[in-house]
Amino acid sequence: MTDQTVLDEIKEVVTSNDVVLFMKGTPTFPQCGFSSVTSRVLDHLGVNYVAVNVLEDNAVREGIKVYSDWPTIPQLYVKGEFVGGCDIVKEMFETGELKSYLSEKGVLESAA
Repeated sequence: MTDQTVLDEIKEVVTSNDVVLFMKGTPTFPQCGFSSVTSRVLDHLGVNYVAVNVLEDNAVREGIKVYSDWPTIPQLYVKGEFVGGCDIVKEMFETGELKSYLSEKGVLESAA
């Protein structure tokens, strides 16, 4: 059972930042391949995002799975909306859909 306080904290982070990536490790030092791929895609697109290292807090690590009803990490949120995990982000990137989506949401610096 996940503590409501943790879910409230997660909601606060997700809703008060345009782009949030819940990941294992940090963008500079990812601790899992899937987190690494997802953060590299965002970096490649030039997206400003907040990274939350779920390895620092087990309550957040388990809580994010409950919050999104998604079993794996990383998890990407844009404007409070759950986008998906590594496979979804990677597929959207490869088809160009991610760039379009991020542009529509107004979180890409430029449409370069």
